[in-house]
Amino acid sequence: MPGIEDLVVRYLSKISFPHIGVIDVLEIALISVFVYQFVVWIKYTRAYTLLKGILIVLVFLLIAYILKMNTILWIVANLAQVMIIGVVIIFQPELRRALEQLGQKNIVAAIIPFDTGKEVKERFTDKTINELIKACFDMGEVRTGALIVIEQDIMLGDYERTGITLDAVLTSQLLINIFEHNTPLHDGAVIVRGNRIVSATCYLPLSDNMELSKQLGTRHRAGVGISEVTDSVTIIVSEETGQVSVAKDGRLLRNVDSTRLREILVETQNKKIVENGKLRNLLKGRVKHEEKAH
Repeated sequence: MPGIEDLVVRYLSKISFPHIGVIDVLEIALISVFVYQFVVWIKYTRAYTLLKGILIVLVFLLIAYILKMNTILWIVANLAQVMIIGVVIIFQPELRRALEQLGQKNIVAAIIPFDTGKEVKERFTDKTINELIKACFDMGEVRTGALIVIEQDIMLGDYERTGITLDAVLTSQLLINIFEHNTPLHDGAVIVRGNRIVSATCYLPLSDNMELSKQLGTRHRAGVGISEVTDSVTIIVSEETGQVSVAKDGRLLRNVDSTRLREILVETQNKKIVENGKLRNLLKGRVKHEEKAH
């Protein structure tokens, strides 16, 4: 089979492999870190939902290209520049926040973790759960209306900026004082991030869900509205009845008791134990092995 062998040798001789240097490896590493950080960042913002919508549109355009739908492709080609500008405008708050976080982040510590041992990961502590439950049902007894938004993965910075910054440790006394009648901060929502109240008197989007009861007021519609556009959990205390309700995933759970509210908050807490600092643990294990050998 000399003919085939000559053909293969001739073909392989024409293949030129690029020279890979140190700079090339460094560029690949930097691009990999950038893409990873971008994916992690976009996952925890409202842009993640918008990005999924954009991907659906791109799949539709791919189908149109395969089926040669020339009219649709012509329209898209002529509107391409406008669409790019529109995407930048839509993502403007997220892009600005990303640049702010980039300036505040310790890049070396983010890439190379030096912490050790096991770590308890949770959005907030058990003490915060107890304080929330106590505040809600204490306010319910005296018919004090309240609207408490608990942040999860999607950041609520856009809504946080509509209110007054507090950045205070969450306690039942502070929540009750905020929502007390005729106080400067009682009107609007409180945003909770971790174990702290970050902002008060915040404006929330109202739900236009026609299935909600007409008896529900603005407070309940705002609680459902914020749960429709984010993954937050919102606790609503009715000023008329004193009942405690919870809005989550666009649904409203009305008249929950303290046990049910605790179950929801524990689920939101998302407590788990994770291994931390693998690099340093590896180095420590090597040192111990060498000491034992000596």
